[in-house]
Amino acid sequence: MIPQEIIRRKRDGDELDPADIRSFIAALAAGQLSEGQIGAFAMAVWFKGMSREEIVALTLAMADSGDRLQWTDIDRPIADKHSTGGVGDNVSLMLAPIAAACGLAVPMISGRGLGHTGGTLDKLESIPGYRITPDADLFHKVVKQAGCAIIGQTGALAPADGRLYAVRDVTATVDSIPLITASILSKKLAAGLQTLVLDVKVGNGAFMADRAQAETLAQSLVEVANGAGVKTSALITDMNQPLADAAGNAVEMRNCLDFLAGGKADTRLEAVVLAFATEMLVKSGIAASSEDGEGMARRALSSGKAAEVFARMVSMLGGPADLLENPDRYLARAPVEKPVLVARSGWLAACDARGIGVSVIDLGGGRRHPADRIDHRVGFSELLPLGSRVTAGEPIALVHAADDAAAARAAAALAAHYRITEDSPKLTPVISTRI
Repeated sequence: MIPQEIIRRKRDGDELDPADIRSFIAALAAGQLSEGQIGAFAMAVWFKGMSREEIVALTLAMADSGDRLQWTDIDRPIADKHSTGGVGDNVSLMLAPIAAACGLAVPMISGRGLGHTGGTLDKLESIPGYRITPDADLFHKVVKQAGCAIIGQTGALAPADGRLYAVRDVTATVDSIPLITASILSKKLAAGLQTLVLDVKVGNGAFMADRAQAETLAQSLVEVANGAGVKTSALITDMNQPLADAAGNAVEMRNCLDFLAGGKADTRLEAVVLAFATEMLVKSGIAASSEDGEGMARRALSSGKAAEVFARMVSMLGGPADLLENPDRYLARAPVEKPVLVARSGWLAACDARGIGVSVIDLGGGRRHPADRIDHRVGFSELLPLGSRVTAGEPIALVHAADDAAAARAAAALAAHYRITEDSPKLTPVISTRI
C-alpha cells in the first residue's frame, strides 16, 4: 500500500477499493502515516466525497482498528442510541434505563461536551464516585446485571477514529458527511451492537442548522449502519430551543432524576425519550408495534422500574446507592441562584439555543479548551418552553452561578437570547422525520 497513491486517487475523484481503505486505516492506526498524509486524505474526502460502499468500508476498517466488544453471554438484544448533540439534551440518561427495564441490554458509550453542546459524561461526572471509564470486565458486568451502562470511550475502541478526528479538527474537515458517518458508526460497531437509533438534531442549537443537510447526514448514517449489519433508524429532532428545562451538568442530572420519578410528563423531553425507546424496542424485536413499544416504555417509567435500573447502574459504577432518594446529599448546588426576569409581556416565540449553550460555558459549565475543568454546579434550570405566555417581571429561568457577578451576566445574556412577541407563535414539532 502506497499512501500517496490512495490520496491521489481520492483527490482525483476515483472510487477506492475496500482493500485499499482497510490498508490505509490500518497504517493510520499503527502510526505509520504522517499528519500531512492523514490531513490530505481527509481533505480529498471532504472535496470529492465517498460512495456508500466506500463509507461502509471506511467505517468497518475504523471499527476493526481496535477491540470489538462481545456480548455472547447476554441473552438480551444489544441496542444503543446516538445523538448529534444539542442544548439541554439529556435523553440518554433516561433512555438507557427505560430500554433496559423493557428487556434490552444497552452498552452506551457516550462523549463529553463538544462546542456549545453538553456532554453526557460531563453530566454523569456530577455524581460523586461515578466511574465513566471502568475496565472492560466491570462494564460487561454492569450491562449484564443492571441492563445498561453509560460510560466513556476507551482508547481500545476504534483508535483510528481518535487519530483521524484529531487531524480533522485542525484541518477544517470535521464537517464531511462521509467522515462524520464513519466516526460515529465505527465506535458503535466496535461496541458490538445489533440495533441502533440515531437522534439527528436540526436548528439553531444543533451542529446542522439546515434541514436538508441534517436529512442527508441521517440518510448516510442509516444506510451505512444497515450496510454494516446493524439494524438502524433515525429521527430528526428540533433543536431550536433547549430540549430539557435545564442546561448544565448537575442541573440536568436533577432533571433526569425528576423525569425518572414521573415529574416531566407531557413535555418535549418526554416525547423524545419515549419516541427513541419505542424505536429501540421495535427495532430489537422486543415490541411488535410502535403502540406496544410506547406502552412498554411508559409502564417502565410509571412503575419505577426504569428508576431502579438507573439506581443500580449508578451504584455498580461507583456512585451512591441512594442518589434517587437523596439527590441533595450528592449533587452540588451553586452558591448563587438568581431568577431570570423578562422585561415585557407577551409570548416566548423564539430563542437562540446555541447562545444558551454558550452561556452555560461562560458560567464555567463547559470547556473553552480541552484541559479546562468544569464547574458541574452551574447552568440554568426551570427554563420555560417556547409558546409560554409571560408577564413583565416574571421569571423564565433560574441561573445557577459561582458568584453574584457571574449570575448577573448570565441572567442578562439568557434574557437577550429570547424573543417575545404579542402573538402566540407557531412552533416546530419536536420530531419531524423518521428515516
